[in-house]
Amino acid sequence: MWIELITLSAGVLGYSMRHRLSAPKQKRDIFPTRQNIPLRQLWRDIQQAIQATERNQLHGVINPAIQQQLQAEKKSASQQQKFGFFALVLAISGAYFPAMSLISTVAILYLTKDILKLIRRDFQRGHYFTFQLVSLTMICWMLASGKLIHSAISAVITGFVARIINQMEETSHYQLTNVFCDCPEKVWIIVDSTEIQVPFQDLQAGDQVVVYPGETIPIDGIIKTGHGQVDQHILTGESHPVEKLPGHEVFAATLLLSGQLRIQVQTTGEATLAAKIGTILSETQSYKDNLTTRGCRIANHYLPVTIGLSALTLLVLGPESALAMLWANLGGLMATLGPLSVMSHLQILSRRNILIKDGRVFELLRDIDTVVFDKTGTLTLEQPTVKAIQPFGHYSEIDVLRYAAIAEYRQPHPVAKAILAKAAAEQLELPTPDTASYNLGYGIQVHCQDDYIQIGSARFLQQQGIDLPNTLQTLQIQSDEQGDSLIYVAVNQNLAGILTLQPTIRPEAAAVIKFLQQREVELYIISGDHIEPTRSLAKSLGIQNYFSDVLPEHKADYVEKLKKQGRFVCFVGDGINDAIALKKAQVSLSLSGASSAATDTAQIVLMDGTLAKIPEIFRLGDDFEKTMKKNLVISFIPGFLIIPGIYLLHTGLVFSMIIWFVNMFIGLSNVLWSSMKHQKLTNSKNNESNHAYIPSD
Repeated sequence: MWIELITLSAGVLGYSMRHRLSAPKQKRDIFPTRQNIPLRQLWRDIQQAIQATERNQLHGVINPAIQQQLQAEKKSASQQQKFGFFALVLAISGAYFPAMSLISTVAILYLTKDILKLIRRDFQRGHYFTFQLVSLTMICWMLASGKLIHSAISAVITGFVARIINQMEETSHYQLTNVFCDCPEKVWIIVDSTEIQVPFQDLQAGDQVVVYPGETIPIDGIIKTGHGQVDQHILTGESHPVEKLPGHEVFAATLLLSGQLRIQVQTTGEATLAAKIGTILSETQSYKDNLTTRGCRIANHYLPVTIGLSALTLLVLGPESALAMLWANLGGLMATLGPLSVMSHLQILSRRNILIKDGRVFELLRDIDTVVFDKTGTLTLEQPTVKAIQPFGHYSEIDVLRYAAIAEYRQPHPVAKAILAKAAAEQLELPTPDTASYNLGYGIQVHCQDDYIQIGSARFLQQQGIDLPNTLQTLQIQSDEQGDSLIYVAVNQNLAGILTLQPTIRPEAAAVIKFLQQREVELYIISGDHIEPTRSLAKSLGIQNYFSDVLPEHKADYVEKLKKQGRFVCFVGDGINDAIALKKAQVSLSLSGASSAATDTAQIVLMDGTLAKIPEIFRLGDDFEKTMKKNLVISFIPGFLIIPGIYLLHTGLVFSMIIWFVNMFIGLSNVLWSSMKHQKLTNSKNNESNHAYIPSD
C-alpha cells in the first residue's frame, strides 16, 4: 500500500503549507520545534488510518478469536502490496520498451482487481451504473489508446480508492460470537437417585439437571428441589439476583450465584429463550447491507452529468477531448475523500478507545434525534449503594452498618463492596472476624470477639431460628417494587437491623444526559424492572420518557414503534436482552465488558466501559460533517477548470489529469487538517489514561 501513500505524501505537504501559511508570523520557524507539526507522526497516522491498524486492535480486544483472522488479513495485504508494486513497474516499463507492452497490459488489468470486486458487489445490489464502472472504462480506453503510463497511474489511484471502500465494507461484518449456544459438553442429571454425567445433546424434556454455584444454567426448566440466587441480568435485565424456589422457572444462559438446584428440563439447545434471541439476530437483515458510502453516492449522483458532457465533447471535439472531459468528474473526488475522511475519523476515535465497527455511522450521527438507554448495566453500575439503614432494638444505624461490614470483610461480591464502601465513608474501624462460615443459600455467619453475626436474606435468618416482625413483609414488598435489595443483619440470634441497597447510577450519566438534552435529542429509558425503580431513575436524571416491565424480546418492538413515528433512534445497551433492540436501531452503542451479544451487535463500543465518551462521538460526528462539506466543494473544482479549459483553451488529457490530482491533494490536505487538529489532544489523553486497551506492536 505504500505505493499509494506516495500520492498521499503530497497531501501531507499541502497540509503542512496550509498550517504554516495560517500560523502567526512569529511561529514560522525555519527549523522544527515542539510547536511545529510532527510530519513523521502524521505520516504514520496516514498509514495506520488506511490500514485500520488501531481499529483492528480494538476489535481484537473485544473478541480475541479474530486476532488470528486479522493477522492473516495483514499478511495477505502485505503480499498484495508487493504484487501491486511489481505490476506497476511492469505497467510503466511497457511505455519505454514496446516488447513489454503485452505484459504491461496484463499488469494494468491486475491493478484493477479491486475495482472489479467493487463493481461486482454493486451489481449484486442492483447498482449498474457507478463511478467505478466509468473509472474502469477510462482505464481501458487509455489502455486501448496506448497511453500505458496514464492508465497505470489511473489504475493505481482508482484501485486504491476501491480497496479502501472494500475494506470499509468487509471489516464491518465480523461474525457474531454465538454466545446463545455456548452449552457445556456434559451435564449432571439424576437417574434413580444417582447423579450421572451425560452429553448435553442427549438431554430430553423431563430429565432433571443438577446445577451448582457458579455454573451457568444450560436449559430452560422448572426447579424441582433446592433454592438459590440466580443472576438473570444478562437475559431479563433485572438489576439484582432473583431468589429461586421449587416451582420457579429458570432460563438458559443465566448464572446460579449460590445454592444448589435440581431443574426439570423443559427446553434445551435451540429451543431455549436465549437461543431464540440468537436465531432472531441471525435472521434479522442488517440495514447496513443496503447502504453505500456517502462519498460514493455523491460521486454516482453527478455521474450522468459528466458522462453527458463527455458524450457531447466526443461529437464536437473528438475522442481525445472526450476522454479528457471524463476527468472533470463533477463530485467524483468525493469517492476518494469520503472514505479517507471516514478512516481518519475512525482512527481519531480508536485512539480515544472508542471502536466504530461500521464507518457509515458517521453518516448517521447527524440524523439521531432519539436516544434510548437500557436501564440496568447501562445507566446503572453493577455495585449498588446503601440507600438506608433501619435499626431494631437497642442498635443504632452505625452499629448495624459496622456489624454488616465485619461480616462482609474481604468479600468480593458487589453487595459486600457496597457495604464496605459505606463503612469507609463513615470512617468505621473494623476488627477482623475470628471465624466465618458461608451458607450456600443466602448468608454469612461470623464470630467476632464476643458477638455472633449473621447477615443475609430474610429466609436465611428464619432458617437460623431468628424471629422477624410481620411488619417486614410490607417493607419487602415496597423494596421489590422500587428495585431495591434488603440485607438482614442479626447479632447473637436477634435482629439488629436491615440495610436497603439501591442500584447505583453511573457517575458520568448525568453529564451525558445533559449534553444530549442540549442537542435537543429526545431521551428514553427502557427496562425490565418494575415501574417504580424505572420512574425513580428517570426522574433523578431528568428524563421524561420511560418504559418499564419490558420483556427482553419486546425491547426491539419499542424501538420499532419509535422508528415508525419518524424518529431516528440510537439504542444504548449491554446485555443479551438488548441485542435485538441494538440490531433494530439505526445506530447502536454498547460498553466494553458487556455481553458478547451486545458488543458483537453494536456498531459503536465504548472500550473504557463508561458512557463518558458519548459526547466525543457526537462532536467528532459534527467535525466529520464539516470536513465532508469542504470535500464536496473541493470535488467540483476540477470540473470548473477542466470544462472551460477543453472548450476555450483546447487543453488535453494531461492537463485534465494534472488538475484532478492537484485538487485531490487539496482534498487530502482538508482530510489531514481534521486529523491533525485532534492529534495533540488525543495523544495527551492517551498519555494520561490509566487503562491501555490497545496492545503495543
